[in-house]
Amino acid sequence: MTDTSADLVILGGGSGGYAAAFRAAELGLSVILIEKDKLGGTCLHRGCIPTKALLHAAEVADLARDGEQFGVKTTLEGIDIAGVHKYKDSVVSRLYKGLQGLAKANKVNLVEGTGTFVGPNAVEVDGQRYTGKNVILATGSYSKTLPGLELGGRIIASDEALSLDYVPEKVIVLGGGVIGVEFASVWASFGVDVTIVEALPRLVPNEDEFASKQLERAFRRRKIAFRTGVRFTGAKQDDNGVSVSLESGETLEADLLLVAVGRGPNTAGHGYEEAGLRMERGFVITDERLRTNLPGVYAVGDIVPGLQLAHRGFQQGIFVAEEIAGQSPRSIDEAGIPRVTYSHPEVASVGLTEAAAKEKFGQGVTTFTYDLAGNGKSQILKTSGAVKLVKAPDGPVVGLHLVGDRVGELIGEAQLIYNWEAFPEDVAPLIHAHPTQTEALGEAHLALAGKPLHVHS
Repeated sequence: MTDTSADLVILGGGSGGYAAAFRAAELGLSVILIEKDKLGGTCLHRGCIPTKALLHAAEVADLARDGEQFGVKTTLEGIDIAGVHKYKDSVVSRLYKGLQGLAKANKVNLVEGTGTFVGPNAVEVDGQRYTGKNVILATGSYSKTLPGLELGGRIIASDEALSLDYVPEKVIVLGGGVIGVEFASVWASFGVDVTIVEALPRLVPNEDEFASKQLERAFRRRKIAFRTGVRFTGAKQDDNGVSVSLESGETLEADLLLVAVGRGPNTAGHGYEEAGLRMERGFVITDERLRTNLPGVYAVGDIVPGLQLAHRGFQQGIFVAEEIAGQSPRSIDEAGIPRVTYSHPEVASVGLTEAAAKEKFGQGVTTFTYDLAGNGKSQILKTSGAVKLVKAPDGPVVGLHLVGDRVGELIGEAQLIYNWEAFPEDVAPLIHAHPTQTEALGEAHLALAGKPLHVHS
């Protein structure tokens, strides 16, 4: 068996893997990047990018349907699903070609094939061993299901939902988290009768309770049905549809059941446990510098416990590359990672929820909620929602939570406020262009600093 060596061997070419590869190459390290599928991983090919393309197509459908409220005579003749996929795939294709070009420009040695980690510092692909002075494991995640619920036929996961060649009439979505509400939002805009089933008491249960209530109110207006606080007990399918049973005794009927109960770490079959890596519930355990228990072996992205977000893996990849290169980068604060649900309306947040802040700081936590009804640009867009700030006692703003169309574009400023530990008084003097939705952040901080303007008592 012939050894091929490099400064860094990376297993997995998704957001975390390719970011580590490109940054390490910039820093002068030789890099071997191993990927069994396509560079870009789940995010580019089966996750973030294609789903957001569908969501934009859904937004266009809503605008066509509702044009008259803006004084524009438009009608929605229907959804050309083949055309939607052509648009979606063209976006993915352009980004994929760009990544391939960057890999070539950075002189990253791309190896195609299924890799198996063999301790202490090598990955085998089809009998070939690739050895690194350091190794990064970045094998991503997979769509989970529930015990006894087998995927197939009319019971699908997000991968299959992205490639459906027709628009169903009626869909049940099992799971009211990010994936579930995003697909529910797309289908509702496409004219589908959608019902979400969530075992926890509210939709997007990892968000602040304020955000859940805002989203639920918006979904009711959009006639997206949901059952929260009720458990799924079983599903049956035949040629005509799928039947879903709930713990409440209710039975729901639909054309399809989308299983959106989260994603699991893609670690099985890669040799991790056999090599002696410390694991828990399928995740690879690391310290705050993303080091595993094996010397010179790091892990990034969805296989590391925490938020399963492409941009988290991306930043972790950069961090580890710089760590290996001796630059001693600052550790990543998990709470400082922005989170966005791209439904209609969007939900965006960074930092602590009110409940988490009270658990950490006690009852002296202060909050303020600014309604987008007072924001000119939001009224122009005809979106409702709000901005909620959470402030530590005698301290900085520790949580920012936003609901409304396009608020995902505001999360950049919000994460700066959180990560710089800004006080309301630090943000209040900053000038926000008028009319923009960013003014909502400014108004909220003005109010929390004790000088409210466009705020009703």
